[in-house]
Amino acid sequence: MDQKFSPRPIVLTLMILGVGIFRVATAQTQSPFVGFTPLGAMALFAGFYFRDRWKAYMLPLVTLWLSDIVLNRYVYFGYWVFFYNSFIWVYVSFALMVLVGQLFKTVTIRNVFLSCISAAGLHFLFSNFGVWLMGCTGTAADILYTPDISGLLSCYRMGLPLLGNLLMGNFIFSAILFGAFEWMQRRYSVLQLNV
Repeated sequence: MDQKFSPRPIVLTLMILGVGIFRVATAQTQSPFVGFTPLGAMALFAGFYFRDRWKAYMLPLVTLWLSDIVLNRYVYFGYWVFFYNSFIWVYVSFALMVLVGQLFKTVTIRNVFLSCISAAGLHFLFSNFGVWLMGCTGTAADILYTPDISGLLSCYRMGLPLLGNLLMGNFIFSAILFGAFEWMQRRYSVLQLNV
């Protein structure tokens, strides 16, 4: 069986790693744009373009994790933190974003637009639920939210600015990632998917 080398997975991988580097290079702790990152777009991008499911999930999640480690050390905590308290909720929500990208089979402006909204909504609902769950247990000093519907709604209300920033990041960075790769596929046929 004659298999030809395809640079497509390498280009996709480099674009995803570039997103991680961009995230680290532009991270700030005090900004009205907290949450405005290319990460959601990266997860959607991987879901849309990688045909191998393990690559679609593994590459964005590993990129997220490695950039988290660097940011935890040099921006947020000042020491090495490999997994923060609510990491599981955030990482599962990013895996759900990849799934959203996989559900939209073809890259069209409409599909990318709808996937950006869906991914931001899923991330908002899932990760804030985890923040609420983690923030209503523990010692009295650790409790951020009441363990009831009022506490959950308060958590979601506090997360609304982040939702807006994530949605804006999804739109802008998806336009960049998807637009760049679609342009590259048209210019270099070797990047097109051979089905």
